[in-house]
Amino acid sequence: MTVHRKLMEARVRLQSIELKKSGLNKFAGYSYFELGDFIPAIQQIFYDIGLCGIVSFKSDYAELAIYDTEDGTMVMITSPMAEANLKGAHPIQNLGATESYQRRYLWMTALEIVEHDVIDSTAGTEAPKQTISPAAPPALPPVKPRPPAVIEGDDGDWMMKVTLRPSGSVEDWLAMVDEAAGLALQHATEKDDVMKIFRKNKQLFDAVKKTDADFFTVLMAKFTKVKNKFTETA
Repeated sequence: MTVHRKLMEARVRLQSIELKKSGLNKFAGYSYFELGDFIPAIQQIFYDIGLCGIVSFKSDYAELAIYDTEDGTMVMITSPMAEANLKGAHPIQNLGATESYQRRYLWMTALEIVEHDVIDSTAGTEAPKQTISPAAPPALPPVKPRPPAVIEGDDGDWMMKVTLRPSGSVEDWLAMVDEAAGLALQHATEKDDVMKIFRKNKQLFDAVKKTDADFFTVLMAKFTKVKNKFTETA
């Protein structure tokens, strides 16, 4: 059995296990998987079928190498690195938070763990009859401007730094910004923290708006949601 076949079997086995989300962002109002929610199950499955996963971190990306313990063949999963300086945290704590966040996303990507499924149910409804017209030629998607290779906020608490490798895509960069902002918002403890996260990294968010206005709108909605939660509980 090849390493790819074993990884596929591991994914299928994991899907048969009912995983429970223990992470809760009470201010943003959603639950999420923490590493401890799925790592024990994955490690047991990997042990049973002969796989071993090793996570390592580079300066601008993290990687998860999944080895076949029988023949040494390997599958590599990578994720761009994003940083966020959390308020009141020592540098080693910021590093630990970033690495834990990256480990979580690497394993979720490798095992195809999905947190949010949107199901549009149309059962019991009859689609209205429509007149079929000749389809217009599809419009080409606009080309998103490429952001700078490195953008970082002002020094101090809540500073975010996002690096885009030459081989990385604009979508990779936007995903990194989303991860860094999400990490910072998870550790915000008051409304003022949310405002500081934005102000400290305004240059970064301005670049997001210039690159993808729709993405910027969605990202700012997350900030607003967290800020409103603090306002309601004040």
